[in-house]
Amino acid sequence: MTSRSPGRVHDAHRHIGVLPAHPFYGGPPVNPDTTARATIDELLADLDREGVERALVLPNYGVPDPGTSFALNDLVIEAAQRDDRILAGLWTSPRPQDAAATAKALALAAEPGVAVLKLSFLLGGRAGDETCRPQLDAIFAAARAHGLVVHVHTSPGAASDVDEIGLLVDRYADDVPLHLVHLGGGMSGHIKLIGHRFFDWIAAGKRVYTDTSWAIGFAPRWLAAEIERRGIGADRVLFASDQPWGDFAGEHARLAAATGDGELAELAFSRNFEALHGLG
Repeated sequence: MTSRSPGRVHDAHRHIGVLPAHPFYGGPPVNPDTTARATIDELLADLDREGVERALVLPNYGVPDPGTSFALNDLVIEAAQRDDRILAGLWTSPRPQDAAATAKALALAAEPGVAVLKLSFLLGGRAGDETCRPQLDAIFAAARAHGLVVHVHTSPGAASDVDEIGLLVDRYADDVPLHLVHLGGGMSGHIKLIGHRFFDWIAAGKRVYTDTSWAIGFAPRWLAAEIERRGIGADRVLFASDQPWGDFAGEHARLAAATGDGELAELAFSRNFEALHGLG
């Protein structure tokens, strides 16, 4: 395969908002997300520079205060309603202590431009924790009622591991599209998903999707090869930059190299995004 740049690009996962400095891992307060954007104008300038036609934009997160991310829900809705290149993803939380804030976020699910509900276990909670079940049920019920996609962060180990996230697939993905962000997020996650689980779920009728942001170099190539070998999954992979935690140029180049310049590239970089979000 060649790595000619796809003609059209939609970004299925990126963030807006500047987070406060935080002393991660016992070090001094830092802002590692150096390309974080505080304003809609800055975000639009990035899309113009990168040549991105459409983007799914979510609140930035990462510091252990979910209130910071909940507060950005109004900004992503404003961005989507200002420019039709943008779809909004709302920050939600499975944690019981965030139940009121999540209910407030879900009340915005019918707002024009909202396409996604985002949840992550990085700040706490587990898919198998019964105290999280009411919030998870409410998030997926809102997605079902409003025709939205649920995004869930994946990374190796702990509560974001594919072993845990698979509980959400089993419980909800028969009728709610579930986007497994980051393709498992690392070596073990990639192998679990590409080795069989992603394709097993598709074959079982689960509405699962993924993207290759944060993927180790071998994973997008292997994913493309398995899609070709198995004959399924081409319609379930999307391009995502995860800016500012990812790097647009690097993420784009890696997936372009893996998918070549044929139909799979067109699907991953634009058509799957349009189909998933009903942009036809």
